[in-house]
Amino acid sequence: MKISVLLFASIKEYAGTDKIFVDIEEKSTVADLKHEIANRIPQLKELLPTTLVSINHEFAFPEDKVPPDAEIAIFPPVSGGQEKPTIIGIKPEPFSIDEVMSNIVGPSTGAMCVFSGIVRARSDDTDDEDADVIKQLEYEAYSPMAESKMYQVASEVRFHWPDVYGIAIFQRVGNLEPSQQTVMIACTGTHRDSGVFEAARYGIDRLKEIVPIWKKEIGNKDSSWIRGTYQPNKNDTK
Repeated sequence: MKISVLLFASIKEYAGTDKIFVDIEEKSTVADLKHEIANRIPQLKELLPTTLVSINHEFAFPEDKVPPDAEIAIFPPVSGGQEKPTIIGIKPEPFSIDEVMSNIVGPSTGAMCVFSGIVRARSDDTDDEDADVIKQLEYEAYSPMAESKMYQVASEVRFHWPDVYGIAIFQRVGNLEPSQQTVMIACTGTHRDSGVFEAARYGIDRLKEIVPIWKKEIGNKDSSWIRGTYQPNKNDTK
């Protein structure tokens, strides 16, 4: 059966819409509904375990059946609590560190560590004049899966460094020239000893392992896709 689901607050923002339509089997439970939504909108996967569900204006629980023609809503816990911000983005445009910072800084934030990748003109440190000069890097992403895996990286960061407050992970795609930004990971915390340095380093290393983003070096003499060597295993799945 096809049902409509209303989305509110941060759930709405992450999904990019205030209403979705979902196909589920008859006699499906609220847990089944959440699972189907996670498959359809991967960027909600990390949020759904703690979201609340209502059916016909009453709170519903994982084992409750979803009746046809009901008014269903999904939203974060109401009032009182504060979600730690996680900002994810894949886009061709440059990103502003000031804008990112404003979204991951809270009242008690006293430190932020930022890693930003930049396109370099040479792929190594050689001064050999005959070495090929990189004119552009072409970045390509499998965006739905990449966003899901970025949220996984953020979740792993929070597991290892629970004192980290805000996390931002941004990746640019398309053709980028030397000195332009490629990727950025920022972590904020109460002070410099809250794990922000280690978390940012872990984040960029983990991104390079499990997030499906590729780059092609376009030089004056040659062009080639850069191949990684890491082979994911079952521990890399959510």
